[in-house]
Amino acid sequence: MPLSSSQTNNVTITPSSRLKFSFMTAADANLLYELDQDPAVMQYLTGGTTTSLTDIHTVFLPRLAKYADQQQGFGLWQVRLIETDEFLGWVLVRPMDFFSEHPQYQNLELGWRFKQVFWGKGYASEAASAVLNALAVQRGISQFSATALAENLGSIAVMKKLGMQCVKHYVHQDQFGDHQAVYYSVILGDAK
Repeated sequence: MPLSSSQTNNVTITPSSRLKFSFMTAADANLLYELDQDPAVMQYLTGGTTTSLTDIHTVFLPRLAKYADQQQGFGLWQVRLIETDEFLGWVLVRPMDFFSEHPQYQNLELGWRFKQVFWGKGYASEAASAVLNALAVQRGISQFSATALAENLGSIAVMKKLGMQCVKHYVHQDQFGDHQAVYYSVILGDAK
């Protein structure tokens, strides 16, 4: 069941010291495509295979439409530099296990994807923290979680900076094979 909320306004993410945020829609397809053209960005998602514009329109955007809900804060949050308005990447928010029979509406999944040129500068941690903090006050949210392939040390470092702890190691199976993965989580009130 989706969160019940007395809030009728859309969720907004307060800008951080360097970053500003906006809710992404199908109109942002070219930004999604642009981001997915770097094999290094796609390394831990597709083994480095880039995404076609057709796949953005026929696979990615229809999946996004199934969970995007700005009143709940679910969807992709575009991240831009305040100083230059340059597009850095996005932060994903959706109920954990959304595409299963039992989505966890009280446990929100966070994910992120940033252009390689912006890696190692703290932007992913800053952006994910801003999104987490904005959504943590929503009624019914008790936990935030994230998953990554075990060798994706950059994403794991972001998870740890968000106060997440490793819950389990598991094998992630997809069309690209079987991969060792990790599941991190923070229960609200436990964040450092």
